[in-house]
Amino acid sequence: MPVSNDAPTHALKADSFGRILLVQGPEGPFVRRDLGATPLWLRLPAWWLARREARALRHIHGMADVPQLLDWDGRHLDRSFMAGDAMYRRPPRGEVAWFRAARRLLQQLHRRGVAHNDLAKEANWLVTEDGRPALIDFQLAVIGDPRSRWMRLLAREDLRHLLKHKRMYCRESLTPVEKRVLKRTSWVRDLWFATGKPVYRFVTRRILHWEDNEGQGPKP
Repeated sequence: MPVSNDAPTHALKADSFGRILLVQGPEGPFVRRDLGATPLWLRLPAWWLARREARALRHIHGMADVPQLLDWDGRHLDRSFMAGDAMYRRPPRGEVAWFRAARRLLQQLHRRGVAHNDLAKEANWLVTEDGRPALIDFQLAVIGDPRSRWMRLLAREDLRHLLKHKRMYCRESLTPVEKRVLKRTSWVRDLWFATGKPVYRFVTRRILHWEDNEGQGPKP
């Protein structure tokens, strides 16, 4: 989507991997991930994550309540703008219908062969202006055969993270089956907590100086 350099922009978020901008384009607002301000030593991982997101968005093009990929040129990733608030800013307390809709949204995503893989962060769940759930930030998404054992495992982890949010905001509506899903952790989760998460915390807090609100994600 070609946009002039003087197009009105508003920074939504900035971190070591670039800036997230709200850009006013000729056909309306859209969101741009700009890698131009990324430090040299982080440009390769920032590019890899943005490329991964572009691939996932391309794969789910046309699906409702997820961003639509507009353009990816190696430096800018442009996606459609969805009006709403992050879950932690507008928590769906007691809203059973919202969590039912969120589960249906996940099922649609998984049937298309995509696991989001980063749904512990409340910042990646939106409550849209009309109250629907929506998903953003597909940088860690995985694409594969939805019938494969690996993708079924990742889909289960996506669901487990959604149920953790439901336990936080709508605990009384958890079903017996959902409670069992929450109790049954996978080897992927156990391996992450034993190895990946300590490294993640060291890198994000000590090196990148992110304030990671345990689930909410880096603050703007």
